[in-house]
Amino acid sequence: MTRTPLAHLTPLEQLRAPRLPRRLAQLMLGLLLYGASMGMMIEATLGLDPWDVLHAGLAEQTGWSFGTIVIVVGFAVLLLWIPLRQMPGLGTVANAVVIGVATDATLALVVPPDALAARLAMLLGGVVVNGFAGALYIGSQLGPGPRDGLMTGLVRRTGLSVRLVRTSLEVLVLAVGWLLGGPVGLGTVVYALAIGPLVHTMLPWCTVDLGPEYAPAPVVDPDVERPIAS
Repeated sequence: MTRTPLAHLTPLEQLRAPRLPRRLAQLMLGLLLYGASMGMMIEATLGLDPWDVLHAGLAEQTGWSFGTIVIVVGFAVLLLWIPLRQMPGLGTVANAVVIGVATDATLALVVPPDALAARLAMLLGGVVVNGFAGALYIGSQLGPGPRDGLMTGLVRRTGLSVRLVRTSLEVLVLAVGWLLGGPVGLGTVVYALAIGPLVHTMLPWCTVDLGPEYAPAPVVDPDVERPIAS
């Protein structure tokens, strides 16, 4: 499959780029499904991804709903964008709100299963839906989520690798969440192993083509003067 590249757009360019109605609808669908998938993994009670371990630990300590914690943490992370000189897009702000609301709605509607097989099925279904939902909202090209933007901002400002920054962030939030009482288990491992390949596979299906004028310029190696993969 030919991959449609993700464009490098400012918040204003994201709104001016073509196919905005389609992209807005895709963004909202992705965020709603993302929140639903989080609710599924919570109800499976087999462990959560690192950020949700933190969310669950904070919910345990404060008594607030899981979705409320997701929203509060999202906006707290956005404050960290300020020294990184990151600018949130519409999708960034929507991410901070809609996912939390959708998660609480799912928790109110979904009954946690008792049988282990059903819990495993719910966990695996939640991980797959999460990967698809992430591909949808990323592919809408309306801005990264608060947590993803924190990672990319740190990469840009520090010069460190994406792998090192992302791993460090996720180990940190996982450790803090676990100390606060967040659930670590099989689901944590499954999510860590599966989410990257899932998003990598599904993103080409979901990335909205904005046309050649919005395609990122190829990186040129000055020694050989030919395009190299960006």
